[in-house]
Amino acid sequence: MMDCRKALTENNGDIEAAIDWLRKKGQKVAALRGDRDAKEGVVLAKTTADNKTGITLCLSCETDFVSKNDDFVAFAQSIMDAAIANNVHSADELYAQEINGAKIADLVNDKLASIGEKIGVSKFERIDAEFVSSYIHGANRMGVLVGLNEVQPEVGKDIAMQIAAMNPVAIDSSSVSAEVIEREKGVILELIKNDPKMAGKPDEMISKIAEGKLNAFYKESTLVAQAFVKDGGMSVGDYLKSKGSDLKVVSFKRVALG
Repeated sequence: MMDCRKALTENNGDIEAAIDWLRKKGQKVAALRGDRDAKEGVVLAKTTADNKTGITLCLSCETDFVSKNDDFVAFAQSIMDAAIANNVHSADELYAQEINGAKIADLVNDKLASIGEKIGVSKFERIDAEFVSSYIHGANRMGVLVGLNEVQPEVGKDIAMQIAAMNPVAIDSSSVSAEVIEREKGVILELIKNDPKMAGKPDEMISKIAEGKLNAFYKESTLVAQAFVKDGGMSVGDYLKSKGSDLKVVSFKRVALG
């Protein structure tokens, strides 16, 4: 109320100018809060009606008090609906979309000014595939998308739950990024170097041990090699084969708070 009164006073009673003044104030608040941590929020995941595209995003805030507020959750849902309806490919593109004639960037800024916390679309991921499955875990704390090369809703849900639980780094060993491989190699070699039992061992033996540990990393950290959470007696790759000889996961995305 005080902000509205001041806005009208500063702008000689001009309502439209007062609204702009308040938005500018919101922008200043955003700048002042730019260094604040926004580790809470709402994570959503949704697909288009034909399941060919999926989007998962996080509308972040500073406290769980805000993230659990029904109005904040509904606001996040409206942003997600706009992302799906407008075939959005990035967070920047999303901010330019409109809800009821107002740009999402302005709506986020207005929400920031009214709530008093740093908020924004902090994470945005998209998948396009023959069939995309979406999954929300833990009261909007994590969202998962899975892209398959065949229409298999049950499999999509099972694999999404696997990804939520086990957080794989890639689909298989061939799709692990060079950066992740180099980092893991560095950790492995440092562990071997600091192991007293390895002192004086030939380089060839150390190399083989390192290779074995890297293969163990692939088994634990790549999707198709992981043990299937719903049946530990088989791998995810085995599960996929049991549902279709040519069935494959072509992509996945996992977005979590924090």
